[in-house]
Amino acid sequence: MRRAVCPGSFDPITNGHVDIIGRASKLYDVVHVAVMINKSKQGLFTVDERIALIKEVTAHYGNVEVEAFHGLLVEYCRQRDIPAIVKGLRAVSDFDYELQMAQMNIGLSGVETLFVPTNPTYSFLSSSLVKEVATWGGDVSHLVPEPVLGALYERLRKP
Repeated sequence: MRRAVCPGSFDPITNGHVDIIGRASKLYDVVHVAVMINKSKQGLFTVDERIALIKEVTAHYGNVEVEAFHGLLVEYCRQRDIPAIVKGLRAVSDFDYELQMAQMNIGLSGVETLFVPTNPTYSFLSSSLVKEVATWGGDVSHLVPEPVLGALYERLRKP
């Protein structure tokens, strides 16, 4: 069985993330979405909320599994016998950082990293930008899936 992981914080998941996950789901029998927990960062959404949103917006693929993980990504892969990491690249600046991570990961565990160029429609998109624009009342409806949009506006309306 061909398996891969798409890791990230997904706070919140964007249409760019969904595009990469969907493309990976066509190449692999099972795609694990690992919501990486960073205890030093305070997210807009809890890890459980992110997992629920990701499950909702990826359910139609049928071969996507979503769970949280804290620690080294290669350990996550080792525990689940996952030989490949799939990462979307938006720009050359992403490549510089992700190449270092890929080289470290293969050196630590033999896990391969596959880079998928982002759909040009989403080349500027990041969760941080979505949150910032939404915080200031900007329209992000074309940047996130519908369930995420509702959750985002609900969260930002709370005092």
